[in-house]
Amino acid sequence: QVQLVESGGGFVETGGSLRLSCAASGSFFRVSSMSWFRQAPGKQRELVALLQDGSTNYIDSVKGRFTIAGDPAKLVLNLLMNSLRPEDTAIYYCSATLKERGTSPLKPYWGQGTQVTVSS
Repeated sequence: QVQLVESGGGFVETGGSLRLSCAASGSFFRVSSMSWFRQAPGKQRELVALLQDGSTNYIDSVKGRFTIAGDPAKLVLNLLMNSLRPEDTAIYYCSATLKERGTSPLKPYWGQGTQVTVSS
């Protein structure tokens, strides 16, 4: 069973930076995509950044400020967040869609989340 663990969250002032990391334990066959989601209090979880087939995509509100990078072969994922704003405050989740074995279906896996708080 693959498990994802995030780290790097914390408290930062407006304009500051944080780097989130996600590491996996357990064996897997192939990673299809890796991503970062976030969920603010009272809001739905939203996709923040996606890494798939060497390409990246971001929601408009973080473009130019956040950078996603990782190694699908090792299931390691990072999110560099610059110029942070109070509206970036949320729990950030690492996610990976992968096959555990060659015959397994693609399935999403989630980390437990890490809190990011940006003060105004």
